[in-house]
Amino acid sequence: MTVRGAKQQSNPLHGGRGRVTDWTEVEDTPFAGTVPVKLPASRTRILPFGGSEVVPTHTFTRRWWRTISRMPHCRLWTPSDWEFALATALVADQFFYGHSPSATELARREKVLGTTVDARRDLRIRYVQPSSLVETAGNVTRLDDFRAL
Repeated sequence: MTVRGAKQQSNPLHGGRGRVTDWTEVEDTPFAGTVPVKLPASRTRILPFGGSEVVPTHTFTRRWWRTISRMPHCRLWTPSDWEFALATALVADQFFYGHSPSATELARREKVLGTTVDARRDLRIRYVQPSSLVETAGNVTRLDDFRAL
């Protein structure tokens, strides 16, 4: 996604410090851009003893997709990242329909997408306050100045 290569590891021979990699800072506002892929309304499920059936996309999958496609760092995604997210939505759909072996794959893919704070930390993505809020923060009275009065 944002940082290429292997995850940074600490090196005990150098005082426990790993290599320093810059963080990618993303404004902490929901992604409001155009999503280049569309979650399908249904999919074909292969039945265990032959045949297939068309099932609608699960309610939980649609809700999961709305959440994932609005994450602030989605603005960094390329078309291939969006395709990966869509494929992950189909894995999530299998899981939500009760296919428990999909849970491991879903967890692995969600980590790659940076869906949790820990996953974003591993990807070196940090959400920051919008610039308009940062600019107004300079007008706040320092506590030391208040105490001097």
